[in-house]
Formats: sequence, C-alpha cells, structure tokens
Amino acid sequence: MQQPICKDQLILRQPGRPATLADAPLAQNLMDTLIFNQDRCVGMAANMIGQPVNIIAVKTGPLQLLMLNPIITKQSQPYQTTEGCLSLLGERPTKRFEQITVQYQDLTGQTQTLPATGFLAQIIQHEVDHCHGIII
Repeated sequence: MQQPICKDQLILRQPGRPATLADAPLAQNLMDTLIFNQDRCVGMAANMIGQPVNIIAVKTGPLQLLMLNPIITKQSQPYQTTEGCLSLLGERPTKRFEQITVQYQDLTGQTQTLPATGFLAQIIQHEVDHCHGIII
C-alpha cells in the first residue's frame, strides 16, 4: 500500500533497526510507494515512509529490488556528485563510489550478494545511508 513521504528530519536522521521477515509487509509498502513515485524517484528507504527499519527498495528500468539489512562490503573508485531526495528539497553534493558490493537478505531470509556499478551503485549507497540516518 502506498504511504506518505516523510520529510521530518528527526525521523530521517534515526538509524534504522534491523529488519526481520516480519517486516515483509513494510517492505512491500515501501516498494508500492516507490512505484507510485517512480516518475521522480528510483530508490527509497523505510525511514522515508516514517519507519526507521533497515529496508531499501530500488526500481530503475525493469529492475526492482527489496533489500533487508543491506551492508556495503566493498567500494572502489570514489567520485563527487550531486543528488536529490524525495524527502528533501533541492540537490546536495556528496561522495559516492563507482563500484560497490552489497550484502542483504531477500524476503525469504536468504543472504544475497550483489555487485553494482554506476547509477545502480549510487542509488544503493544513497538508500543505505538513509538506513544509517545519514541524509545528503
């Protein structure tokens, strides 16, 4: 179910609690909200719908990912860029990495490892920052 976007920086700055399989409905609400906003957004973290839980959703082109407890385990090739966020006005400068590896649990509880580059890597880094209460 699509949820309202949280713009409260006190909530956005809270590190998320670890997600469990019981959070699957929250993960689905997050993806539904992302799809509803896909004309202006490619990734979301659960705190963006007011729930400080370590879940991120990514949708770029046909790719849709839901990640519970994502952790970036490798990163290389740093660069400077600017990013926007559905929860904030405007764009801000930030440092990202061209290549990353992220480990996470899927909705069945299985651990997955995903190498990502370019724009996909940037999206994941932005949303993982949200899980830690870091906003651009």
